Amino acid sequence: MKETLFIDKPKGMTSFDVVKEVRRKHKELYPDSSVPKVGHAGTLDPLASGLLIVGVGEGTKRLDRFLKLEKRYTVDIKLGESRTTGDMEGEIMEQKEVGKLDKDTIKQVLRDIQGTVRLPVPKYSAVKVDGERLYKKAREGEVFEAPERDMRIYQAKLLFLRPDLGTGIFTIRLEVASGVYVRSVVEEIGKRLGYPAVTLSLRRTRIGRYLVRDAWSLEKVKSATQL
Repeated sequence: MKETLFIDKPKGMTSFDVVKEVRRKHKELYPDSSVPKVGHAGTLDPLASGLLIVGVGEGTKRLDRFLKLEKRYTVDIKLGESRTTGDMEGEIMEQKEVGKLDKDTIKQVLRDIQGTVRLPVPKYSAVKVDGERLYKKAREGEVFEAPERDMRIYQAKLLFLRPDLGTGIFTIRLEVASGVYVRSVVEEIGKRLGYPAVTLSLRRTRIGRYLVRDAWSLEKVKSATQL
């Protein structure tokens, strides 16, 4: 039995949905054994896809070693609007017409944001304040200031503009330290470009030395004859 699984989480599922699927598969494969404890290292939002590291049985005790590893993401950014959640699940808070994007200006902003930047964490996040998760406060309509954190950005690189997806959309690659909220970085990039911004899509492609291209798809997990 594998104690660590590297899974490519599809968009539209929670990280816990993947954990439940692994539990279900173990129950199917080993009906005479008790279902082992299953957990994951590093939550991906439902709208995000990519590498999710899952611990099974004794492997759950070693998940901590993955939490502090650096991560790489491919991110589609949409300028011209901000949303309550920082991604496309939330309600629109602000809109602004976007003019022609200048590649050189975007590249300069991305170069400037590299390093340690102090940013507010998303209000729709699992960070606790006074013992309560921020997303619970936000969902209840409570007005509050999100705490700020130092976030370390190793690389922010423009990959390409996306006129095929609409005005003001471009794709970047981010390499960041543990504890960085990509939605916060995206909003800061927009602010420096003079626009509200939202995370249109997000894919985690690497955690430390582990690559999503080597991960199992969820379909492979479902069809596996052994884990």
